[in-house]
Order: sequence, then structure tokens, then C-alpha cells
Amino acid sequence: PLTPAPGPAGIRDRPAGRIPAWWRDASGSLLWLVLLAVTALWVHGGGVQDLAAVGSGLTSLGRLTGLIASALLLAQVFLMARVPLVEQAWGQDRLTRVHRRVGFTSFTLMFAHLALITAGYAWDTPAGLWGTLVDFAVDYPGMLLAIAGTAALVMVVVTPVKAARARLRYESWHLIHLYGYLGAGLALPHQLWTGQEFLASPVATAFWWSLWAVTAGAVVVFRALLPLWCSARAGLRVQSVTAAGPHAVTVTVAGRGAHRLHARGGQFFQWRFLDGPGWTRAHPYSLSAAPDGRTLQFTAAVVGDGTDRLWDMRPGTRVLVEGPYGRMHDGARTGRKALLMGAGIGITPMKALLESLLADAGEITVVHRVSDPDDPTLHADLLAAARTRGARYIRLEGRRRPGADSWLPASAGDVDDVTALRRICPDLAEHDVFVCGAPAWMDLVRRAARRGGVPAERIHDERFSF
Repeated sequence: PLTPAPGPAGIRDRPAGRIPAWWRDASGSLLWLVLLAVTALWVHGGGVQDLAAVGSGLTSLGRLTGLIASALLLAQVFLMARVPLVEQAWGQDRLTRVHRRVGFTSFTLMFAHLALITAGYAWDTPAGLWGTLVDFAVDYPGMLLAIAGTAALVMVVVTPVKAARARLRYESWHLIHLYGYLGAGLALPHQLWTGQEFLASPVATAFWWSLWAVTAGAVVVFRALLPLWCSARAGLRVQSVTAAGPHAVTVTVAGRGAHRLHARGGQFFQWRFLDGPGWTRAHPYSLSAAPDGRTLQFTAAVVGDGTDRLWDMRPGTRVLVEGPYGRMHDGARTGRKALLMGAGIGITPMKALLESLLADAGEITVVHRVSDPDDPTLHADLLAAARTRGARYIRLEGRRRPGADSWLPASAGDVDDVTALRRICPDLAEHDVFVCGAPAWMDLVRRAARRGGVPAERIHDERFSF
């Protein structure tokens, strides 16, 4: 039997330090308050009165769109600074989606700002449109830097477009996105030197400098200093590298301070291995074993994009980590029962969860979806863990149904997605459902679970597609 935990309803064994659910709503409201403050400063600076004339009205609207674009740009950077409170409240996958929406909105408003400001100044000057553009670039402090920053941001925004993303390697995508910090930094002098709303009053100046300082501080502290400090305390080095299948490898790292990372089964780290060129690029890998306080283990599919080098990793190689990240852990549960569903290499965090969750025998079900029946990746380990923990382990093999949007393989016959889940777990609505796999497959599982009566707050997933 599994380790018993008291209480049939609530999860009294939930780890301490869980971020309250209301914090996500509070942090989201904070963004709206910032945008409201930006608009209020624009109104206080005479933005509404300037709408009375065509030229000044266009310029005033250009200032407003530029201000909101700037605030959203800072919010976008802050969201991906991996601030623990924010990351634990939202989860990396949801943060990434919000980050993308905020980024596209900021980008659109930035170009509206450029168009409106140029049109407004051109309306009131005999130099015309072209002369106004030249005047901006030559005579206004910081404008050339702003133009360079805009070009950097264009590169960042274009790469998430699906057609472009499909042609990019992970390393290339990661490198291009670093230009987002460069673009934001190059825009700062233009805004502070020539922006009317930045200079209108001491309150406005203090407000904008504070926004920039908080954002820059979050990036420096949580993307650089904290990971370096945690990695130094943990002292991680590669302990072993073993084959987990024909196209998968398991890496185990150990360190005297591994327990200080406070990792939980189901979470992931950003990993860097100091083994030569390319070490600066981090890769997200989920833990594939429950942390024991001395070692951390992950299993990765070897598909290029930096994963090939894992085969050649030597024991003793120094390891830098960022994390742990993600909300797919025992602290996210809302009830006693759990359904763990993983497809392909997405089964790795499910194995770590299986080994970590406190429950009684029969309260955990693991569904392992594989396309290749001969794929041995973690199969034996999952079987052994399921026997030890008293969990049910179901392996669904084979290719997907041709022409059907289903999370099931063709071997499942005509049974529909919802019925299949209910046959696996008759009391499906009483389960927390943890899901990891290809994004399209996770969407199908989520849809089936919702139709099967599982509340949205009981479905937990993590997405690593870029």
C-alpha cells in the first residue's frame, strides 16, 4: 500500500508553502491597475484636451498607445522573469500564453504609436511625412536607439508565428528571444528623454522609473543571481547517463545541497551543462523520478536541438539549474484521487508524480500512451513503481485513429474519448487529472475530461512547446 494520508476529503498532506489561488487573480489585477495609472497620467498631462485638434489629437493618441505599449512590454518581460510567487500562482505554461498575448498586444500598439505620432507631427509641419521621419531620426534624442529597439522587437514577435516557429531550432528561437531584452533596453532612452508623459511631473517620472527598476530588478535577480546562487548551493554534477530507450536518455545529477532546491515530483528545471560550447542555452526537462534530497533525475527524448549532446555527457560535469518550475506537483491537488496521463516522453513527470503523491492503494491511476508498442522508455520503471505504490497502470499502444481527433489509439475501437476515460476511472469527476504530452494530445484529453465532469481547476498540465 501507499503511504497513508489522513482525511477522506481535504488534502492535509499538501506541502507547505503553496501559493494561494487568489494570488493569480491579484497579480492579474495589478496589471490592470498599472494600465489604469498610465491612462490617468495621460489624462492629467492634458491628453484629453489635446484631442480637440487633428494634429494634436493624433499626437495625443500616439502618446497614449505608446505608453500602454511600454507598460505591456514591461509586463511581458516581468511575466517571464520567473518570479517564484508569480510562476507558482500561474504555472509556466499559462504564463507563456499570457506572455504571448501581452506581447502581440504591445507590438500592435507600438506600431500604432509610431503611425499616430508621425501623422500628428506631420499634420502640423510643412516638412510632410518624410521630412517628419527624418527629423525624428536626426534631431530627437534616443530615436535612433528606439528604431534599433523596434527592429529587435520585430524579430522577437515574428518568431512565435506558427510558420516561422516550425522552421526554427530551439537554440535559434532561444537566442532570438534574448533580443527582447535588448529591444526593451534600447527604447528606454527615447522614452525618458523625449516622452512628454515621462517628464510631465515628478509623480509621472517616479512612476515610470519605478516600473523600469522593478522589471529590470526581477530579471537580474530571478533570471541570473538567484539561479547562480541556488546552483552554487546545490553543487550539482552529473552522476550517470544511461539509455532509457533507443531514442531517450536518463541523466542523474547529484549534489551535497540538492535538497535545498526544494523540488517536487512533476516539476521541471531549466538545465545547463558546463561541458563546452552551447552551455549558455538552457533546456527544460521534467524530473522523471521523485527527488530524494541527494539526486535529481530527468529523462529526455533525443531529437536534436541540443539533446544529442546528452549521450556524451561525462560524469562529474558541472550543472547549473533554474527552478524548480511548474504546478504539476502534489501541492496542486484538490482531492485524494489522481489520474496521471502521459504521452510519449510526456510520461516522465507522471512517473515522478507517481512516486511522490501521498495516497492509499487504488487512488492513483496512470495512463501511458505510446505510438510504438516496442518503445521501452520508462515502461519497466512505471510497472515497478505502480506495483510498489498500489496504483493502476494502463499502457495504450498504437498509432492514433486515422482522421479522428482523439487521444486514443486506433486499437481502442469505436469507444469515444469521454467513455474511455470513464471506463478507466468510473468516478472520473472525483479525480485530479495531470496531463503531459504533445499540445494537441493534451487539448483532446482536457476536452474529454471536462466533458466527463472534471472541473477545470482539477486539470493540471504543462506545455514545453515554443
